[in-house]
Amino acid sequence: MAVIGVTGHRFLGDLERITVGVEAALRRIEQAFPDGVLTVISPLAEGADRLVAQRILAHPGTQLIVPLPLPQSDYMTDFKSTTSREEFLDLLARAEEVIALPPVACREQAYAVGGRYVLEHCDVLIAIWDGKPTHGPAGTSGIVAQARAGGLPLAWIHAGNHLPGTDIPTSLGPEQGKVTFEHFPRPGRKI
Repeated sequence: MAVIGVTGHRFLGDLERITVGVEAALRRIEQAFPDGVLTVISPLAEGADRLVAQRILAHPGTQLIVPLPLPQSDYMTDFKSTTSREEFLDLLARAEEVIALPPVACREQAYAVGGRYVLEHCDVLIAIWDGKPTHGPAGTSGIVAQARAGGLPLAWIHAGNHLPGTDIPTSLGPEQGKVTFEHFPRPGRKI
């Protein structure tokens, strides 16, 4: 079984290009893990977490594991629209396993614990990220830095984030959706 972790931005623009990048990453992961069932481990936050989970679950025989960084009712307060909450619940219902992570002192710490859990339980990480530093260990750049430091195979899908102080997603233009593979073996060799 190959376990794919996910991290990335909440606000995603130019979804078609990002989705093409996710599918390219999945093809490469399937080459590296040809004999196993694909499992995605995702907290199902809005944006990257859900997009990757949906794309993996579209492939036959795949599984979803959901580590919840907060109690479900508290976590759902982060999802402002009814559509977002329904999408979360629909994906959660498809989970093979839901893991309630231990309580911590604050929300940011809960997200950092969730990110660490994903890293500690995956064989490869998909990051949908603009490559820029974020604040704190719970941000995408912190998770990517930990993955890189540990030599974890990383499929980095280049994607804009959002305009500061808004929910308006940005694009990286021609770089949007491009995939960079780090710590992957050459094609034809298993991890």
